[in-house]
Amino acid sequence: MKRRKFLKITGSGITLAPWLEQLVIAADDSGAHGGVSDDSANVNIRSLFESNSEEALALTEAVFHKCILEKIMQPTPPLRNTWIVPGGPYYKGQWIWDTMFVVDLLSILPGKKKVIRDIFQNYWDFQDRWNRKMPDYAQDMITVAIKTAPQEVRQFSQIPILAWGVERVYSRNGDRQLLKECLGRLERFHDWFWRERDLTNIGLITVGSYSGKLQHARWETFDYECSMDDLKLTMHPLRKGPAEGTWYGDICVTGNTSYLIMGERSLARLAKIVGDRQMAARRKRRIDKAVQAMRDHMWDEKAGTFLSVKRDTMQKVPVATIGSWIPLTAGVPTKAMTKRMAEVLATDAWQTPLPVPTVDRTDPRWKSDGFWRGDVWPSTNYQITRGLADYGHKTLAADIADKTIANAIKNGINEHYDSVSGKPIGVKDYCMSCTLVTMMLDGLTQKYKVKLCDEPRVQ
Repeated sequence: MKRRKFLKITGSGITLAPWLEQLVIAADDSGAHGGVSDDSANVNIRSLFESNSEEALALTEAVFHKCILEKIMQPTPPLRNTWIVPGGPYYKGQWIWDTMFVVDLLSILPGKKKVIRDIFQNYWDFQDRWNRKMPDYAQDMITVAIKTAPQEVRQFSQIPILAWGVERVYSRNGDRQLLKECLGRLERFHDWFWRERDLTNIGLITVGSYSGKLQHARWETFDYECSMDDLKLTMHPLRKGPAEGTWYGDICVTGNTSYLIMGERSLARLAKIVGDRQMAARRKRRIDKAVQAMRDHMWDEKAGTFLSVKRDTMQKVPVATIGSWIPLTAGVPTKAMTKRMAEVLATDAWQTPLPVPTVDRTDPRWKSDGFWRGDVWPSTNYQITRGLADYGHKTLAADIADKTIANAIKNGINEHYDSVSGKPIGVKDYCMSCTLVTMMLDGLTQKYKVKLCDEPRVQ
């Protein structure tokens, strides 16, 4: 799209943020499309969507080019298939958490089924390589990130939402072949998580790393959360032997426990779709046990949310963090709990100028640009607003979502943001900030509306 034609379409009465105008023009004129030799550069994103806001539509177009299509890479050892790079100079590999938000939106585009299957195949290939070297208890782990060579293999995992990603893709493109290739692998991955992270068999998940390095364990979740400041790694409380190491965290975290429940719900629904009732029943038992454990041990009425707990004593860690709100997305709280959570989320402690900060603003460790210690991430805002809306708190959800979109229109697409000034932090055009568009497509916003066209528009 040429500059003159673009300006004519936007209309003389609309003023776009300068960065947005330049980005959209550059995306259409440059032909840049990451590392895959396909027709990605020629995808007419604008023709697929309609919106009540030219700025929201332009943001959608920019997100698809910058956060999705340009992040598709050609095979790079040890990744034998097409893969997703998050962005920036440091992140060289395919992550778990980040990638699922990308494939969700990528599945909207025509002709991407094979590409998405290949992206998931990278995880299963890693699982096979890992299993050839590791003992029984470690079998079927999937690493936090399949790093490109010659980087070392990471010996810990990450937020377990692979099953959620598969379900989102299937709901958009109906690819049953993807289900055939993924469901067995996903169940094995989930079983590893329960076996190696639910150490007391109560239904609550800790973090850990076979490297024995404390920071590696933190990297399994929101890594600099204040609730893990006192985290320690211990030996396995039950398994003994000369080869054992200090690999297991002594704090059960709200975030990863919720994400695993969310993933189990997706896996159970997909199992029903393919007719595997036994798998669905196995996953339901896991879900029921974990939900009850979170309600019994992590819910704190005074705090009005869920708190992480010490693994061996169930003593609560007295600080609410971004992980405290992820149970909303996983369907963990009762309606009464959710009402209390919505009340607390609406207070000044969480309603920074750009909500939702990653730690309670009244905590002395809060800093508006602190990494997981006061900043704001589009990905977590998406999941919190999704959970609020699912429980009927749509006005609060829309307020958070609309503020998130407005800030991105003003300040650009970025990894995370200052919760007071809204200024961008971290990596520009980071892949999982594509959730800015997911919020709108999921109907979580009120001011900014974007939806798929019934039929692509011709321009």
